[in-house]
Amino acid sequence: MSEDKEQTFRKKAAALSYDKDRDVAPKVTAAGKGYVAERIIELAREHGIPLHEDRSLVEVLVKLDLGDTIPYELYQVVAETLAFIYRVERRARKGQL
Repeated sequence: MSEDKEQTFRKKAAALSYDKDRDVAPKVTAAGKGYVAERIIELAREHGIPLHEDRSLVEVLVKLDLGDTIPYELYQVVAETLAFIYRVERRARKGQL
């Protein structure tokens, strides 16, 4: 496989954090490609942090600097993602999954 194609298929991951009392919007707390992406995913699983796959969203998030607040244009999609994750967590706590 050529290096260009390998780059295209390389795994990417980003992690967000949000504290409603401190943050105006979610922030990028981790982002990377290849091994770094795999490690982000591995750590999330080890700590019971929910994962959500959205290739379009992660493409934008990995371009941001760590600690950056997500851009306004991503508020809606990130809000929908967080709402989905919260619903899944709530069901898991109730034993419905």
